[in-house]
Amino acid sequence: MIAAVPTLAFIHTSHVLIPLFTELAKKHLPGVEIFHMLDDSLIRNTIRAGCLTENTTRRVAGMIDLAHEGGADVVMVTCSSIGKATELARDARDFPVLRIDEAMAERAVEQGVTIGIAATLSTTLEPTVELLQATADRLGKSISIVSRVAEGAFEAVVAGDVARHDELVLAMLRDLRSAVDVVVLSQASMARVAALLPVEGAPILSSPEAAVLRAAATLAKL
Repeated sequence: MIAAVPTLAFIHTSHVLIPLFTELAKKHLPGVEIFHMLDDSLIRNTIRAGCLTENTTRRVAGMIDLAHEGGADVVMVTCSSIGKATELARDARDFPVLRIDEAMAERAVEQGVTIGIAATLSTTLEPTVELLQATADRLGKSISIVSRVAEGAFEAVVAGDVARHDELVLAMLRDLRSAVDVVVLSQASMARVAALLPVEGAPILSSPEAAVLRAAATLAKL
């Protein structure tokens, strides 16, 4: 049974997302208590291995359980690269576990046929492609996918060179936007940069706000 004060936990693999989701929660989740959990080794190990490993999948599930034990009625995992681990954990649990990019994927499939995926990490491409294709299959729609990676952007932001990260991401987005009906950002951290582009052109969808709105709807049903 849900507690008197509904609680949402965010599980992150990057500290840079904490302020963003805190602000979105203030905007869209009045009366909801939130807390954050962070383990950047989950994404680092995934990058090192080049794929989502059994060990990381198990650890993601463990963090989800810890969040629930800590009082969360709903748990959201904010990293697309470990999206499959999120789904596997959800299937085995009796409380809501949300994958950050699901609501965004639904919007993208509804809005376009040729969908662009923008990333700064190659490890996010395959999970996002799989999610978009699964979403299209579920909605009975045929799509084509075009992917781009802003090479060096992730390394730049990790090194503290935010300006270089933004420059690389903007160049990639401009190129991709001209070739597709709609663009999805495979990492929540890119949303801030996409906001710098003009409104004209193919829509650019990011996961954070759509995911928080999905969390609000999920909490309202409990």
